[in-house]
Amino acid sequence: MKVAREQIQPDSDSSFHILLTPHLNDTFFWHYHPEYEIVYIEGASGTRHVGDHISRYEGSDLVFIGPNIPHLNFDYGVRTDYRKVVVQLNESFLGTGFWQAPEFGAITRLFERARAGLSFHGQTKQQVGKQLQRLAELPAFERIMALLQIFQHLAHSTECHSLDGKPVSSAYNLKEEQRLKRIYLFVEEQYARRIDIDEVASLSNLTPAAFCRYFKRMTGLTFTQFLNQYRINQAQNLLLAGRNVTEACFASGFEGLSYFNKIFRRVVGENPLAFKKRFG
Repeated sequence: MKVAREQIQPDSDSSFHILLTPHLNDTFFWHYHPEYEIVYIEGASGTRHVGDHISRYEGSDLVFIGPNIPHLNFDYGVRTDYRKVVVQLNESFLGTGFWQAPEFGAITRLFERARAGLSFHGQTKQQVGKQLQRLAELPAFERIMALLQIFQHLAHSTECHSLDGKPVSSAYNLKEEQRLKRIYLFVEEQYARRIDIDEVASLSNLTPAAFCRYFKRMTGLTFTQFLNQYRINQAQNLLLAGRNVTEACFASGFEGLSYFNKIFRRVVGENPLAFKKRFG
């Protein structure tokens, strides 16, 4: 598991970057980046985890995420044959003064709203999803024009709601990245046993109270929320590998079935037995 600042470069013939079904469904990639990101996934049901927002999508999903909002890859844990399109772009991908033109007022407001994350549904999701799937096949000029049409469509859609995601308060510097990597490596190695907050805080040379404030500021989650999220994802893998609910509960670090079931339902959207039956 790594929590990282993702490094993104535009494609060689473009002012933005397109990813087509990057197949990260076995990778727990909790990350952030200063670029805006549009994600469309089809043929899948999974977890929508943006900032401190956690919900479930069914069948397909369309999300527009603003800069520096930590999020989990939308295909994590997906076992179906899915397709995914990701478009990543800097706010000034068309130049610093481009959005000041009055013709782009609606799109400018869309970008502001996306700073909290936006989820789209209904006809908007279906129509924009089809447009995004064709985007990579277009010549460079037609591609940029098609992207602007997508933004205009999203800007005027009423089929959306805010995810209320919160960006990290500042970009991680090298010292902070190294500190976080120590914490996440510790969780990866020790998640199956009881972990005390004092023990984790000592890795950061912080008091427990200072560590809790620091972790929340840097990731948008409390340490307990993050640890539970990681443990639930490990439990999902164990259930898919044939372990029963009780085995998955204790092997992933939970100390009781009642609490495990409660957290599993909160994160995944269904209880562990239903999850196992659906994918078993």
